[in-house]
Amino acid sequence: MEQDIKLTKLANCAGCGAKVGAGTLARLLDGLPIHADSNLLVGFDKSDDAAVYRVSDELALVQTVDFFPPIADDPFLFGQIAAANALSDVYAMGGEPRIALNLLCVSKSMPDSAVHDLLRGGYSKVYEAGAVIAGGHSILDEEPKYGLCVTGFVHPNHILTNAGAQPGDVLFLTKPLGAGILTTAAKADLCPPDVLQAVYARMTTLNHAARDAMVQFRVHACTDVTGFGLLGHALEMAQGSGVQIKLNVSALPIPSEALELARMGILPEGMYRNRKYAEPFVMAGNIPLEIQDALYDPQTSGGLLIAVDPSDADTLAEAMQKTVPDACRIGTVSEYINGPHIILH
Repeated sequence: MEQDIKLTKLANCAGCGAKVGAGTLARLLDGLPIHADSNLLVGFDKSDDAAVYRVSDELALVQTVDFFPPIADDPFLFGQIAAANALSDVYAMGGEPRIALNLLCVSKSMPDSAVHDLLRGGYSKVYEAGAVIAGGHSILDEEPKYGLCVTGFVHPNHILTNAGAQPGDVLFLTKPLGAGILTTAAKADLCPPDVLQAVYARMTTLNHAARDAMVQFRVHACTDVTGFGLLGHALEMAQGSGVQIKLNVSALPIPSEALELARMGILPEGMYRNRKYAEPFVMAGNIPLEIQDALYDPQTSGGLLIAVDPSDADTLAEAMQKTVPDACRIGTVSEYINGPHIILH
C-alpha cells in the first residue's frame, strides 16, 4: 500500500510551474541593497541561472539552489528530475557540479519508503554528474518538495552568462518543449503513457553532455530553459545582451501531442504567468495560439539555450549529434534597435 501514493495529488503546482512569475520576482527584488564585491562575478541582480564567486585567478564557484513540488508520482523519478533540474544551472554557466546539499520538505502522508526512494533518485543523478551529496536540510510540510543547493567550479575567464549574446549568433536548444503541458495533462490521465515516459526521460537527462560540447566553441551566452518558458528565458537573454532574438517557429521542437493538448486548453497555470510577463516584448505575428502557448509553457529540467558564434555553429551541431540528439538550431541573434526583443517567424 505504501507505494500506491500519488505524489502529484499532494501538490497544487508541478515542478518548475510552481516558480514565482518573472515579473513578480523582479518587483520583489527591486530596491534590495546590492553590496559591491569585486569577486562576485554574477549576482542576483543579473537574472542569471546561478551566482559566481571568484576564489582565485584560476577558480570560481558557481552556486545555485532549486527545489519544487512533485512533477511525477514515482518518488524515485521525482528525485531524479529535481536533481537534474538543479544541476542544470551549473552547466548553463559553463561549470561542473562538485557538491550538493539536499533540500527536502516531507509531507506526513508520505511513507518512509517513499522519502527514501525520492532521496535515492536525487543521489543517483548527483553521482552521475560526478558530484557528491554532503548533507542538507529537511522540514515537515503539507506539500512535499525536493531539490538541491549545488556548488560547481568554473574558470573565471570561461563563465557563460545569459547576457553575452552577440548579433549574428546562432541559437540552439538542446531539449524539446511542451513538458509543462504534457505533465499537466498527465494529472488528468490525458497524456498517452509512451509520450509521458519520453517526457520523463528528457527531464532526467543531465545537461552535462550539452555543456561539454558547447565549452569547446565560441559560445557567447547560455541559459537553461525552465520555469519561465522558452520565451521568458529568451527574453532575459535578449534584454540582458541588448539584442533582438528571432526564433524560427518551424524549427522549434514541440511534440505534436503537446500542441493538440494546448488546442484543447490543457495548460499549466505558469503558462499564463509567463505570457503576461513576456508577451509585451514578443512579436508573434500570425503564429497559431497553441504554438505560442508551448513557447510560454514552463519547463522542468529543460534544455540549454545556447548562443554561439556563427562560424562555430556547424561544428557545434556536429559535436552534439551523438551525445545531445535532440539539439537543434532554432533561431538567430540580431542587433536591437527598437521594438520587440523577440520575433517569431
